[in-house]
Amino acid sequence: MSGADAGGRAGEAVAAAGGVRAEGTVRRNVPAEASPSAEHPGARLVFTGLGVVAPTGVGAEEHWASVLAGRTGIGKITRCDAEAYPLRLAGQVPAFDLAAHVPPPLMPQTDWWTQLALAGAALALADARLEPAELPEYEMAVVTSSSSGGTAFGQREIHRLWSRGPGHVGAYQSIAWFYAATTGQISIRHGMRGPCGVLACEQAGGLDALAQARRLAREGSRLVVTGGTDASLCEYGVIAQLSTLPLARRDDVRRAYVPFDRAACGYLPGEGGAILLAEREDAARERGADRPYGELLGYASGFDPAPGSRRPPALHRVARNALANARLEPSEIDVVFADAMGTPAADLAEAQAISALFGPYGVPVTAPKTLTGRLYGGGAALDVATALLSLRDGVVPATTGPREIGPGCEIDLVTGSPRELPLRTALVLARGHGGFTSAVVLGR
Repeated sequence: MSGADAGGRAGEAVAAAGGVRAEGTVRRNVPAEASPSAEHPGARLVFTGLGVVAPTGVGAEEHWASVLAGRTGIGKITRCDAEAYPLRLAGQVPAFDLAAHVPPPLMPQTDWWTQLALAGAALALADARLEPAELPEYEMAVVTSSSSGGTAFGQREIHRLWSRGPGHVGAYQSIAWFYAATTGQISIRHGMRGPCGVLACEQAGGLDALAQARRLAREGSRLVVTGGTDASLCEYGVIAQLSTLPLARRDDVRRAYVPFDRAACGYLPGEGGAILLAEREDAARERGADRPYGELLGYASGFDPAPGSRRPPALHRVARNALANARLEPSEIDVVFADAMGTPAADLAEAQAISALFGPYGVPVTAPKTLTGRLYGGGAALDVATALLSLRDGVVPATTGPREIGPGCEIDLVTGSPRELPLRTALVLARGHGGFTSAVVLGR
C-alpha cells in the first residue's frame, strides 16, 4: 500500500492536452463529499516555489549558481562499489542536512529517492512561503514523476531475504520500492488529501506531471506539489541501466557526457531532481504570491513509432503541438532546453527537430544537464526549474562539455559561458526510454 492509496479509490486517468495524449496511472483519494471547489476551466498554472535537490546543489539558488559557473556535479560513483562495472561516473547529490527537511522516523521507512523528494517538497514550500496547514486539505494535490522506484531499498531487503531469511525483511519494503511511494509520502507529510498520482514515463515524466498538475488545477485543486526525483546508483540500479540504456563509459568527467558533440558516446546517469509548487494563478494571488517564477503556457506529448517504422520520431510534432497549445509561434520562443540524450543518432534527431521548427541556428539551445547527468524521473523537472531561473534572470546557461558540434546538428548550442538575453519564453524537451516524448512551454 502506498500513501497515495490512503483513504482512496484507485482509478486510472489518461491525460490529454494540446490534442495529443500522455498516459499515466493516477490514483484519486478524494471522497465525493470532500471534492475540491468548483472547476476552473482555462485556469492558469504558475510556479511559486522551487525545491532543487541535485548534484549541482541543494536549493534553487545553490543549483543556479553552480549552473552559471559551470561547476559540475559529476564525479566518481560513491553510492556503491562501481569498480567492477564499466560505468564509474555519475551525478550525485552532495551531502546536506537531510534531517532538517525529513522527519527522522521517515528515514528507515523510505528510499533515498523518496527522501530527496521530501527534502525538495519542504524546500519548495518554504520558497513559496506557504503553510499547508492553513489551506483546505482536499484542495491540495500531489503529482510526481518516477522512473526507477526505490531500487536501493529493494536491493537491501533482497539481500536480507537471501542472507538471513524472510523474517528479516522489513515491512516497509512493500511501500518503499513502489513508484507512488514518493507521492504518498509527500501527501501524508503535508496533509495534502486532494488528488494524487505518479507518472512513470522516464525522463518525459517530469513534464507529463506538470500537465497533470494543470489539469487538476482546472478541476478545482488550488495547488499541486509536482516535479520528480530519481536515485538508482546502487549495484542493482547500475546493472539495470547498463543492460538497456546508452550510458557513456569514459572516465573523463568533462568529456564523458557531451551531447551534440562529434565525440558523443552516450550519457551519464545522476540522482535527484526538483519538486515544484504549482498553484492556480488566482489562488496564488489570493494569498499574496503575486510574483511567481513563471507559468505553464503549453504542453504536448507523444510516443515514438516502433523501431523499423518509416515514420519520423515524435519530437518535432510534440514540440510543435506544445507551441500550439501555448498559442505561440516559433519566433516567440526565446530559448530551448534540449533533451540531450548524448548519442549521435538521438542528438541528430533532436537537432533536426529543433531546426525544422525554428530554422537552422534559429534559437539558442542549451543542455545544462551535462553538469548533473540525466536524472530520469527527476531530469525534466530539474530542467523546468533551471528554465524558470533562466527566465527570471534573463540568462541562458551554457552547455559544458561539447567542443565540436556533430555533423548535421544545425543548432545554436550555447557553450563556453552563459548568454544574457531578454527572455520571455522557454521550450523544454524531454524523451524517455522506449519512446516517451514530451514538451512544455514556460512563460515569465
